[in-house]
Amino acid sequence: MEWLVTLVGAMVVMIILRDVFHTLWHPTRHGGLSRIVMTLLWRLSTRARRSNRAAGLAGPVGMVTVVATWACAVAVGWALVYWPHMPEAFSFSGALKPAEHAGPVDALYLSLVTVATLGLGDIAPAADWVRIVAPLEALIGFALLTATVSWILGIYPALARRRALALRISQLRRADATAGRPESDVESVVLGQLAADVARTCVDFLQYPESYYFYDGPGDTSFALTLGYAVRLAERARRTRPSGAAVLATALDDLAIVLDERFLHTGGTRQQVLAAYARDHGSP
Repeated sequence: MEWLVTLVGAMVVMIILRDVFHTLWHPTRHGGLSRIVMTLLWRLSTRARRSNRAAGLAGPVGMVTVVATWACAVAVGWALVYWPHMPEAFSFSGALKPAEHAGPVDALYLSLVTVATLGLGDIAPAADWVRIVAPLEALIGFALLTATVSWILGIYPALARRRALALRISQLRRADATAGRPESDVESVVLGQLAADVARTCVDFLQYPESYYFYDGPGDTSFALTLGYAVRLAERARRTRPSGAAVLATALDDLAIVLDERFLHTGGTRQQVLAAYARDHGSP
């Protein structure tokens, strides 16, 4: 029975490590703990979306919740590894009586101290196997901290690229309206650059799918709300700039496929998928 509890704890740790791996280094469309948490918070925010502030909190709060869940689950998992073997597999300081400090709370305390790499020393591993396993928990704690920083440093630049693209599309729309020119007068090189930026945003959705659950706001930096103009631009430039328009249209098709397969699941056409994306990220 003791080793069964230890095995359960080890399985909990492995599940969390698998989720961290798939979230940061091998994203899949099948989801995981991080995707479930982010999706749930996003759906709750869309139902209660009465202000831009509430909508904008979904992504950051989701990331904090995911990281906190990772840390708590790892700590609980290692506590289950330690608990069945306390107190005989550990040494205690002179101020502690081993028989009085062998419960689940003490195991959780030891796990938290170890995963945070504090090393207070009042409870220390004594058995050979525990002396090998405990440093592994400290190593996982350090790796979890590094993974969190890596996640943040990956998602926020992706958000900046997406919002910069939205602003670029908005600038093209406003420039055409101010100059009184039809959109078909836009040069092929501009269409090509726009297609490249759309492709880069498509890759960001694949590599950092959690970035979908960050609200861009209702203004010119909202990719979902300015994307419609890029579609119209590709359609209107088809006669005068066929090569540039074709590249942009293909990039938009690829983007719609990624959005539908990963997030929206409408099974519709490009126009229907992009319209669903706009509704999901629309103004409160």
